[in-house]
Amino acid sequence: MTTSHAPPPPPSFLSKVPWWLVILIVLGTAVLIGGLASEQYRIIFGVVGQGLFVTIRVTVIAFAASLVLGTILALGLVSQSRWLGEGLKAYVEIMRGVPMIVLLYYIAFAVGPALIEGYVALFGSAIAAGFMPEITIRDFSFEWRAIFALTLAYSAFIAEIVRGGIQSIPAGQFEAAQALGLTRFKTMRLIVLPQAFKTMTPPLGNDLVSMLKDSSLVSVLGIADITQNGKTYTASTFRFFETYTVVAFFYLTMTIGLTLLVRRLEQRMRRNEVRQD
Repeated sequence: MTTSHAPPPPPSFLSKVPWWLVILIVLGTAVLIGGLASEQYRIIFGVVGQGLFVTIRVTVIAFAASLVLGTILALGLVSQSRWLGEGLKAYVEIMRGVPMIVLLYYIAFAVGPALIEGYVALFGSAIAAGFMPEITIRDFSFEWRAIFALTLAYSAFIAEIVRGGIQSIPAGQFEAAQALGLTRFKTMRLIVLPQAFKTMTPPLGNDLVSMLKDSSLVSVLGIADITQNGKTYTASTFRFFETYTVVAFFYLTMTIGLTLLVRRLEQRMRRNEVRQD
């Protein structure tokens, strides 16, 4: 005689909710309500919040640019050209080895002016004739120098992520694509990268969160982001605890929100794989 076992009941909604998230939401809500009830905190929220758009803009532009550049670098790293691969590998190791704040200073005060001087020296006659615009160092704002530095740094990390994703695809798929007459570019674009994206999603999401946090370093260049606005306000009021509590609140809200979004996307992709299987 066989006994049948009933399937286990589906997990309840409360069992799925991470308790650390509940605690943080409660604490964050308490900080927000308490801040809005206090006139001093309302002022700080207003001052610090003025840099929110700058922080988001720097992060989004730099991450999009580093994603494009990192993918190009990864394609070069897995190319059949040894010289190209070795040269790009050197670039990746240099960018990953230099501290972000050092790279920001180097791009802002050394590379930026050098690029402008090179542009003037190379196209001086065309500029004098009016065929090309005249550009000075003032036209290359510190915000764009910071975006340039973040792009160069994170493109190296993203290149390694994309390279790992490409190399995770079985070699048989490359051979099958070649047998069908697909070029290497079409093989990458149509077959390899779409599959590798599933593997790359979690680390790319982590890099986005890291870039959001590292964007606070642009404040050393005087860019009016969240951190810089907080520094400016504390310099005149000396309210360090209240101000940096608000600054931390803004960053935690964005980073935790992004982390949960990436996890949700990863879970959905896994469910789609199970359904396809």
